Amino acid sequence: MLQYKMLATDLDDSLLDNSFKISPADRGAIARAVRAGVKVVLATGRMYRSALPYCRELGLDTPLITYQGALVKFPRAKEVLYSRPVPLNTALELLERLMPKGYHINIYIDDQLLVEKITEESKIYQSISGIEPIPVGNLITYLREQRRDPAKILVVSSEENIDRLGEETKNLFGDRLYITESKPIFLECMHPEATKGRALEAVAGYYGIDPGDIIAVGDGCNDLDMIGYAGLGVAVANAGKELKSQADFITGSNTCGGVARVIGKFIFNEED
Repeated sequence: MLQYKMLATDLDDSLLDNSFKISPADRGAIARAVRAGVKVVLATGRMYRSALPYCRELGLDTPLITYQGALVKFPRAKEVLYSRPVPLNTALELLERLMPKGYHINIYIDDQLLVEKITEESKIYQSISGIEPIPVGNLITYLREQRRDPAKILVVSSEENIDRLGEETKNLFGDRLYITESKPIFLECMHPEATKGRALEAVAGYYGIDPGDIIAVGDGCNDLDMIGYAGLGVAVANAGKELKSQADFITGSNTCGGVARVIGKFIFNEED
């Protein structure tokens, strides 16, 4: 009898190495866990179509947690299990505060990456996500015309700017948005229920799995509520101090088979 029935793992800087690849050790360990009956779930801030190739590489049929938890969708049937986009009025108010300051901003509708114009920041984001941005002109005008709730709003800037902007934005919108840094240069703004923890709860409920039977692995502040929800919260060795302080266990880094180590130790009870 396996102690844990589900393993949820972040992608960037957790399962993926610094070249955005899954190591053979991690890939093999995940395959072994799946064969043993463990539900392996990818939980990422990436767009659905940016995360889907990794899901296919691993042969997973579990729902994909994407956009930090704003969209949870099955990879094969494409059925949506959980969706929490940013309400249009809140999105417009946020953009009205951000755009005059000149920040590069992404918005996401229908799994498309939309920007005002192509910038160096948009090229950086594209190099990570593998998704080509679509310039649509003024984002406020575009949203008003489309009348659609975006999955999330993301700001790309320097680490110093993001730290300052994060505090300012939380002071103004903290009761209406979930605001987190997925990378030091990315500030992400979502529906308050669009978190990895809430999304993982929805997936666990679908399968009838208790939180105590779940392992969650991550590296950043956006993984905090996910590892808090799971029975065993794991930080990779390269994780930030805040996540490490809340984790039950610290595994190897994203470049040293950290996920494989967790699977061996806690799912198959093997010595390190």
